Amino acid sequence: MSTRRLMVGCVPMGGGAPVSIQSMTNTDTRDTDATLSQIQRLYEAGCEIVRVSVYDDACAEAVKELVSKSPVPLVADIHFNHKLAIKSLENGISKVRINPGNIGGEVNVKELADALKMHHVPVRIGVNSGSVEKEILKKYAGPTPEGLVESALNHAKMLEKYGFYDMALSIKSSGVKETVEANRIASKMCDYPLHIGVTEAGTPGMGNIKSAIGIGSLLLDGIGDTIRVSLTGDPVNEVYAAKDILKAAGVRREGVNIVSCPTCGRTCIPVGDIADRVKEATKDIKSPITVAVMGCIVNGPGEAREADIGVAGGKDGGALFIKGESARSVKGDLALALIEEIRNRYK
Repeated sequence: MSTRRLMVGCVPMGGGAPVSIQSMTNTDTRDTDATLSQIQRLYEAGCEIVRVSVYDDACAEAVKELVSKSPVPLVADIHFNHKLAIKSLENGISKVRINPGNIGGEVNVKELADALKMHHVPVRIGVNSGSVEKEILKKYAGPTPEGLVESALNHAKMLEKYGFYDMALSIKSSGVKETVEANRIASKMCDYPLHIGVTEAGTPGMGNIKSAIGIGSLLLDGIGDTIRVSLTGDPVNEVYAAKDILKAAGVRREGVNIVSCPTCGRTCIPVGDIADRVKEATKDIKSPITVAVMGCIVNGPGEAREADIGVAGGKDGGALFIKGESARSVKGDLALALIEEIRNRYK
């Protein structure tokens, strides 16, 4: 879907730009060393935009150092206090996440809009099923997809009134179906970039599944300009999950895509262990390649013919194959042999 283009620091969003990956720190923002360490880990994992909580003056002051040392653009997550948003803008933040409806009325909205325009910084308007206004909940008898969209667009209008349009909308629910339906509606009603994700998806495991279904469904519809996978725990896991979703949906191809068989009685090698080792050892490779790990010689190369490189197990080792054709026999540590071959051929 065609959306308008925003710039979050050096990262383009919308208007046909690649779908960007976001995450959020869970450190104390005032602890700049800990926060910068986590930002660096997120960046190394492939995150392109990082959000930090700004909940008091000390956090807003810390933004200055965080911005100066961060390898990626930063977003200030603001609730209720527009002064913290303005201070974050003055300290170099690249984007602000705010709900214009809870910052204290028209005067404060105008003051914020003026500051955003002066600093040329975009806003993300975030609405979820827990933040919908009472009158909309009453109108729709609950936080329905239609109600979520109406709430988001109403908040956008508050800033539009003062000539500010550099906005992305984030319309989320902890329900996968509701999230998908809301964003489908929003994509037809406005051209603002959409930040998509299933909020409060849970811990890794079920949280990944919910996110893959919700985000993946929208991406296959051509909806979504930036994504965040919301998982409890280490936020680096969110980045790896986001990359996997983008690759599975065919939106991005960079990096290693592992194809492995489900195994059967003919399996001759520890497919799962080999696939896990290869995935871990090739996280840093940017080349868009498909790597296959197949359990037997009988069907291995044939079933993985579209793979760029792979290994198929045998009783006394295995066969390394390139583009579906056998290249050579390998014995011993098949995972290591495959990893070395990948590194010799790809960057």
